[in-house]
Amino acid sequence: MGLFHYNIEKYSPKQLVIIPLVLLAISLVVLAYVTLTAGMPVRPGIDFSGGTAISVITPDTTDQIQATFTGYPLVSISQGLNNGKFITFGPMSDTQYQSLTALVESKYPDAQINQIGESFGKTLQDQAFIALIIAFIGMAIVVFVSFRTFIPSVAVVLSAFADMVMTAAMMNVLGIQLTLGTVAALLMLIGYSVDSDILLTTRVLKRQGKLNDKLAGAFHTGIIMTSTTIAAVTVLLIVSWAGQVEVVEEISAVLLMGLFFDILNTWLTNVGILKWYVQKGGGK
Repeated sequence: MGLFHYNIEKYSPKQLVIIPLVLLAISLVVLAYVTLTAGMPVRPGIDFSGGTAISVITPDTTDQIQATFTGYPLVSISQGLNNGKFITFGPMSDTQYQSLTALVESKYPDAQINQIGESFGKTLQDQAFIALIIAFIGMAIVVFVSFRTFIPSVAVVLSAFADMVMTAAMMNVLGIQLTLGTVAALLMLIGYSVDSDILLTTRVLKRQGKLNDKLAGAFHTGIIMTSTTIAAVTVLLIVSWAGQVEVVEEISAVLLMGLFFDILNTWLTNVGILKWYVQKGGGK
């Protein structure tokens, strides 16, 4: 099989799924903890929590900017090209916001100030959550209609669910906030997650031959597809990091994490369930 060799004949289904299931359990604990402390499974960015964003071109250092805005709920300072700075603040009272605006206009006359109200952020938060739920349910329906067998369909949905949960947990660990951009990345990840799972399940259920041969063939095709996508996303991450395009950098980072978790869940979790299913007499 060229550079890739895949042979899980000596491993039982239980041995295949144990590591991914442990990681899934740890990830669920992380999300539960963040939900209790932050109110959401992933810590929200300004898009969902509300706040003020200021875009300014200035040679001031991060320490100087922090000193300038002492007394205000400063959240982050991002570096951009040509001395560009993107400064975000958490929610504040109207009086404090007016004071901040006056300070910015006096010190940085050319700055752009954008405010997202807390109630509007909550609305965006609800809409993003609904979009993720609808996308996931739609994916599950398509999978069940396509295969019309319960266990293999559950394996595909479980693998996609694990990809999402593990990626969200890693976002918390790495400090990547939930924004409109990262929500878009999670939506894209749903599609990427089921791609290799559907390939695997189709090969196992609808082709004749030995189980291990079908698994090896599916792995060879699937890993090439995933590796190609990982290479493209890695290039995007490097370019966006070098160009300091934070939104694209976060999107590519989330996708990259999700793709690596997808390899784990497809070729261990899903394969383990399918192997158990076939050994019990399911499929051809």
